[in-house]
Amino acid sequence: MNQAQKRFFLIQSLLDESPRYREIEIPAEETEQKRLLRSLMNVREPSGIGADFLAVQDEYLQEATAEKGVTDLSDLTPIQPDIYLWRGDITALRCDAIVNAANSGMTGCYQPCHNCIDNCIHTYAGVQLRLACDELIRTQGHAEPTGQAKITPAYNLPCDYVLHTVGPIVEGRLTRKHEEQLTSCYRSCLALADENNIKSVAFCCISTGVFMFPNERAAEIAVQTVKEYKQQTHSEIKVIFNVFKELDEQIYQNLL
Repeated sequence: MNQAQKRFFLIQSLLDESPRYREIEIPAEETEQKRLLRSLMNVREPSGIGADFLAVQDEYLQEATAEKGVTDLSDLTPIQPDIYLWRGDITALRCDAIVNAANSGMTGCYQPCHNCIDNCIHTYAGVQLRLACDELIRTQGHAEPTGQAKITPAYNLPCDYVLHTVGPIVEGRLTRKHEEQLTSCYRSCLALADENNIKSVAFCCISTGVFMFPNERAAEIAVQTVKEYKQQTHSEIKVIFNVFKELDEQIYQNLL
């Protein structure tokens, strides 16, 4: 099957899986098909699915990522020893692990085609990631606390692992507790990475955007926490600060 045939198969399989979607017609236009496929993946509850679907999905997603263009850590130049700054799509970055700014439910963003990093990571990893996160939450028996982190395989992403951390949500004035929680996010991810022999990790801008943590202060905490952790633990982990917006790239350049 080519990409178009795979996409049609995946859409049809997801429509057939749910009675409420069976009357939806698959659009002829490629862009609309891609949007429908992503939407169906985004709203799908965590559950198992057939091996045929997974085989086609995995091929489709890996080819879609290759078409976007994968950036390898070895192609980047450190801005400081073992510290990198890279502006780009974190779902197309090949390193040992990337960090997902998760919500406390840990199973991803259910809003169709939402442009948050949680949605993007779950979309390009595939439906296996949502199920893996759901199993982690079911095992621990409660929502993921702010400031902690969990690890899963990355499935169809170019990296090997995803570190999921729940950042603080700032409603109103920024407090010391918010800052302590964000610090904990970075330390928890770094400690989890070292525990799992992960040699490189890419951090997104945790808690900025819809979580409303001020960008500049968030970056200051990120840089300070990473440097302090490496200094205190003598960790040799390579850290990539991944940014998507020009504003954040300028902030990190000034700090580093």
